[in-house]
Amino acid sequence: MLFAALIASGCRPTPGKPMLPPTTGQPPIEATGAPVRPPAQMMPLPAPTANAGAPALMAEPTPDAARHPTLADLWEGRAHFAVDVAETGLPMGESDTLVMSNGALWSYVHASDRSAGVRDQCGEPVAFPGCVVIYASEDGGHTFTLPDPPTCLIECAQCPCDADVDHIVQQQYPRVVVAEGRAWMVYEYLGRVMLRTSRDGRLWSAPAHVADSLVWHLWYRDCPAEERIGEHPFTTFDYECLRGGPPGVFVEDGTVYVFMAQGQNPGAMGCFKRAVDDDNAAFQPCANNPLFVGAAAYGPHERTDAVANPFFDFRTISSAEIQRLGEGAERRYYMLYEGVRGPAQGDPGDTQFGLGLARSLSDQIDGAWGKYPVNPLLVDLPGNIGLGHADLVVLDGRTYLYTSLDGVTRSRLALIWDELAR
Repeated sequence: MLFAALIASGCRPTPGKPMLPPTTGQPPIEATGAPVRPPAQMMPLPAPTANAGAPALMAEPTPDAARHPTLADLWEGRAHFAVDVAETGLPMGESDTLVMSNGALWSYVHASDRSAGVRDQCGEPVAFPGCVVIYASEDGGHTFTLPDPPTCLIECAQCPCDADVDHIVQQQYPRVVVAEGRAWMVYEYLGRVMLRTSRDGRLWSAPAHVADSLVWHLWYRDCPAEERIGEHPFTTFDYECLRGGPPGVFVEDGTVYVFMAQGQNPGAMGCFKRAVDDDNAAFQPCANNPLFVGAAAYGPHERTDAVANPFFDFRTISSAEIQRLGEGAERRYYMLYEGVRGPAQGDPGDTQFGLGLARSLSDQIDGAWGKYPVNPLLVDLPGNIGLGHADLVVLDGRTYLYTSLDGVTRSRLALIWDELAR
């Protein structure tokens, strides 16, 4: 992951200014806090296109627990994920998929000129890792395609686009949910978590920086224990605090919750919240923050196979995908997340990725959580870089998961009953 790679790189900022993670191949960027002014000569943006006839947004349906297994059944050992569609056409860039009112599926993915020939809305090629685009499916989520010409979804504030204003070079790891009459999108930009909203899933608001997320040194500002970056046996120690990285989002009962990585070695899952209707309010830590913490140690240095599974989330925890199940006092929240153990000796960057499952211990989303006792799911270590970014979708009451099992293709898995549970 980008923010993890930066910490391992040994980059050092100018004293007095926090350092933000650079995009791949770019020099470090110093955060001044000053507004970025548009260039003196700008081309006006075209007027937004009308969305006449576009499908309406629809909140994701609830799994039909009477007919199909749910994550609760997986937790209890009665169900598992099995490959349903081996190749969906989704790229290795992490997806988050919505079911639209007309039955189409929209998958929000970050892509670039290098990965998919993507141009920004001013016509310029987009640098890797890229901007948010929509891959669409008209066959019930079996296959997805990127419209031609491939263009960034979110319009820039002016032409040419400005990275600091529009985040056009890194709208990475997008998560999108529909609630309270809006779509809510979070993504990572240079280690920070950004939030945008939309009424139709196409035209998006200006970004809001969530919870002062950043990766920084202690000389810039202090950080609580859960945001400290500890020692890793096979990375260079430099940055000392982290709050940010690949995010997650969930909205209910007038509150928007944003989830992000806190600290490293060990990593933790952070939770921050604010009222839905107070766009200018600062995000505050959830009642129980962090929700849970990764493995306390790297584990046996010489092992990078299934023996190391219990340590799969030592370095970082991020990329939360949330699903609510049950009602009243029986309500629980389930989270799929990415755990990274980090590099083995001699690896050039972060390795050993896994998919984790966690569950709230009460009916409160921001209370205490516990981790699934036999994490990671699906694949043993060393895993692959596309595995932990899970994309849950409910179709006709059944739970599906888009992810990568091999680091090459992005598949669809269906949650099915174990034979012994029938």
